Amino acid sequence: MRVVLAEDHFLLRDGLSRLLTAFGHEVVAAVDNGPELLAALTELRPDVAVVDVRLPPGFSDEGLRAAVTARARVPGLPVLLLSQYVEPLYAHELLATGSEGVGYVLKDRVSNGAAFISAIERVAAGGTAMDPEVVSQLLVRKGRDTAMATLTAREREVLECLAQGRSNTGIAEALFISEKAVAKHIGNIFPKLGLPPSDTDNRRVLAVLAYLDR
Repeated sequence: MRVVLAEDHFLLRDGLSRLLTAFGHEVVAAVDNGPELLAALTELRPDVAVVDVRLPPGFSDEGLRAAVTARARVPGLPVLLLSQYVEPLYAHELLATGSEGVGYVLKDRVSNGAAFISAIERVAAGGTAMDPEVVSQLLVRKGRDTAMATLTAREREVLECLAQGRSNTGIAEALFISEKAVAKHIGNIFPKLGLPPSDTDNRRVLAVLAYLDR
């Protein structure tokens, strides 16, 4: 897998490069600012971009802007955003470019190397990897919507797990319920949200994220 990495802190950028290499992936570019990131993404067209939201020269949202612009030029370009804090607005802006191949992970999750690499690979494959805290805040913002209000507390928990990219088995383990119960809850969620059911985890997550972003 070919990766473009954008992170302004040298030690973290170097550490992420080493981690990706250790898992057999190729870092084709490691940059520390927005303009270089945009150039690398549009010229190299990597399998996935791992992008710090805040980059020089302004340290505001240069990483996000570069990623959004690159996805406009290279439709479907997989992007995993990194951020120090939960900023739902940034997640919404990325999702507005399309719900396939997107992710938003907090930097403190990087301490779990295998989980972080799994998130990158899932995004590269066209899936999603949304940090649980980001998903929770997106759901809170949707809490007043009529459709969301029809969900039970357990169905909301299952929906959060779906948006995080968990399989039925993963949801069952996280919530300490049976897989049969998970399937039943999912079967109830989609009709309530006006979303068609799907046979694949990836499509289920994309449908949930599409709903969260509308």
